[in-house]
Amino acid sequence: MSHSPDVIARHGLKTDEYQRIVQHLGREPNLLELGIFSVLWSEHCSYKSSRIHLRQFPTTGPKVLVGPGENAGVVDIGDGDAVAFKMESHNHPSFIEPYQGAATGVGGILRDVFTMGARPIALLNSLRFGNPALPKTRRLVQGVVAGIAGYGNCIGVPTVGGEVAFDDSYNGNCLVNAFTAGLVKKDRIFKGTAAGAGNPILYVGAKTGRDGIHGATMASAELGEGSEEKRPTVQVGDPFTEKLLLEACLELFATDCVVGIQDMGAAGLTSSSIEMAGRAGSGIELHLDKVPRREAGMTPYEVMLSESQERMVLVARKGKEGDVLRIFEKWDLAAAVIGVVTDTGRVVLKDGAEVVADLPVKPLTDAAPLYDRPRTRPAWLDAAHAFDVAAVPPAPHGEELLALLERPTIASKAWVYRQYDHQVRLGGALLPGAGDAAVVRVERGAKGLAMAADCNSRLVALDPYEGARQAVAECTRNVSCVGGEPLGLTDCLNFGNPERPEAMWQFAEAVRGLADACRQLEVPVVSGNVSLYNETDGKGIFPTPTVAVVGLLPDVQRRVGSAFQAEGDEVFLLGVLRGNLAGSEWLARRGHTAGRLTALDAAAESALQRALRQLAREGVARSAHDCSEGGLAVALAECCVAQATPLGASLELPAASAPAHALLFGEEPTRAVVSCASSSRGALESVLKAHQVPFVRLGSVGGQRLTVKGLFDVPVEALAQAWGGGFTRALGL
Repeated sequence: MSHSPDVIARHGLKTDEYQRIVQHLGREPNLLELGIFSVLWSEHCSYKSSRIHLRQFPTTGPKVLVGPGENAGVVDIGDGDAVAFKMESHNHPSFIEPYQGAATGVGGILRDVFTMGARPIALLNSLRFGNPALPKTRRLVQGVVAGIAGYGNCIGVPTVGGEVAFDDSYNGNCLVNAFTAGLVKKDRIFKGTAAGAGNPILYVGAKTGRDGIHGATMASAELGEGSEEKRPTVQVGDPFTEKLLLEACLELFATDCVVGIQDMGAAGLTSSSIEMAGRAGSGIELHLDKVPRREAGMTPYEVMLSESQERMVLVARKGKEGDVLRIFEKWDLAAAVIGVVTDTGRVVLKDGAEVVADLPVKPLTDAAPLYDRPRTRPAWLDAAHAFDVAAVPPAPHGEELLALLERPTIASKAWVYRQYDHQVRLGGALLPGAGDAAVVRVERGAKGLAMAADCNSRLVALDPYEGARQAVAECTRNVSCVGGEPLGLTDCLNFGNPERPEAMWQFAEAVRGLADACRQLEVPVVSGNVSLYNETDGKGIFPTPTVAVVGLLPDVQRRVGSAFQAEGDEVFLLGVLRGNLAGSEWLARRGHTAGRLTALDAAAESALQRALRQLAREGVARSAHDCSEGGLAVALAECCVAQATPLGASLELPAASAPAHALLFGEEPTRAVVSCASSSRGALESVLKAHQVPFVRLGSVGGQRLTVKGLFDVPVEALAQAWGGGFTRALGL
């Protein structure tokens, strides 16, 4: 049958892509076949604009057990244990329907991890919103946070950390990136493969409804007028069903029944079953009339493209179907044998006796379109780099510090994380707000896992290559500050329309920067996600390549928080104080995104992080906090107030040629504030000298004021009020 240009366009396909489908098939596809091609060839599923660039990532290493291409990456943490983790986006759904969009983002990433055989132990999130003064921003923040809390709290997995930032560039597109980590035995890892002709294919989990149809296609297009009408493409989550599914799957994994298993995420049954066949080089035959449904009269098209939540497709060993069905019946979940693995290399779909689709697997997966799209450096960067930062007049330093602490990107996120159950399962060793990274105990032994998510999108906007390198550096530095050794990285690459050369240039440069930094800092990329078309009415977001890093602490008792601990402790700045205000919050407060970034010195960054980890392992550091948003002054203030009883400090900056406000509020990389007991000063200096890390003693902890000699003197109570209430005041919460 021939399809009209309107039908083809509604499926998110270009005319030339449709012609490629016809060539692959040697005929016109029917409507169901067109729908299958449309979702598997969507940007969201095929990565057709990004795959050519993602090949640059280093993906192997001595600790990597499973790299990109599976449901989640897995790294070895010793003693037969491993950690599976991944981060994914749910941006478009969350903008259209904040609660369910965010909730189902959490549900999806949980399934990606427990599909690998891992029990989820921690959630993180990275959120971006527009101008906090806009009513819509407040509605989005409230809905997204409630959705994350509603799902994570109900299923009983703690949300232990994350980040929230605001910028006008996100007015038309919020970003909701969700991360999960889980523990698995290294010899019990499961993958998404449909191998073994004759093996049965089973559907397990919740029943299929009409929610979420064409969600993947929606996520592969810009938003614009009428986006609210796309609510039916947003899935509806049920965390209680997911909890049952989690426990049933983990019970199943203890048997020898499973050949392969995959979450029905984007594109539902279509992507999960066909991608499993693609990985195995096999074929599949599905009987759609056997798929459990919660709505009457569903067509094969709706069954295949539904993105109803809390569902899995699995391949069992032949003869083990009964064992699988009994386990899921015990957990009161739908389960049915819906097909069989074949050796034909084809997808055959039947509705009763009728064949409703017959397609080759390879064109749907390996032969999906691959584009090397045009790239153009944005013209506005010339003016941004030429901007005379020195001509911007400073305010009194104390007033400036209080104003920065109140900015919602910097201020305490207690309003957010208090809605999350971050202590369920009692695994948290360093709770939200207490350190630069979350620390979670491994269930056996003394080990802990450190994890953080980071990206300063303003830096990436000014220099995508350098800004992306600094995102990796900051995230690994945060993990190192608490004492963790980075083992692997997952990313969520949030960018605008790849068909716009300026957005594609930003993406390509950022990927190049991530790849270089990961190689230089020796942290492999083990999983990730690409989210493009984050534009509304032609206006794109700041490029936001969010990264999350997981690290290992040999002894969780030696974790290090960010707050000053005791009167008389000595305070040191590790790294070089340059005074570069490019891309800083100080400039952003004045309405400028401008300047030239200080290039990351990867060797110096590696040395700093090695020293931070040694200071933690040896119990020398009592606190450690990296200098990032807001610069050194904000880092010092946070060290004073990030605890129940604030502590002041009396400090003095070393002589420098840069202006004082630039030294205080500049945001150059590779710096950290560390405190230690006076008796440990010699040990600290010895470690830093051994790693050739530059440092300077700033002063000591004590009193109820933060004083930097000759520059400002502010009561810690005022710092605590500005930092503690800035987020809620900005949003009117």
